Amino acid sequence: MARNKEAGDDRRAGAVRKRSQIKNKLTGTWTKRDDTTGKFMDVKEDKKPFKGVRKKGLKTMAKKAAVKKRPAKKAAKKPAARKTTARKPVKRVVKKAPARKAAKRR
Repeated sequence: MARNKEAGDDRRAGAVRKRSQIKNKLTGTWTKRDDTTGKFMDVKEDKKPFKGVRKKGLKTMAKKAAVKKRPAKKAAKKPAARKTTARKPVKRVVKKAPARKAAKRR
């Protein structure tokens, strides 16, 4: 957390640790967030950011997301086997028509 120099000085030495703030695009307000649990702690009523809390903007969040989403290096693809254009012989099975019975003569 924050370290104070002297009692009653009302000054903080350094930024608040393990916390960050994000600007809400819809409302324009700043939201304080706990980095260890990820829970939102407080929302600022006015449009000014919290004092002494580091800011996490779209750029830093996008960088973290890009690092997580990087795909593993793929192995080099082997060249595909050559396809021949010559036709392969096709075995044809010829079915013999059933023998017709001779017509009965009367």
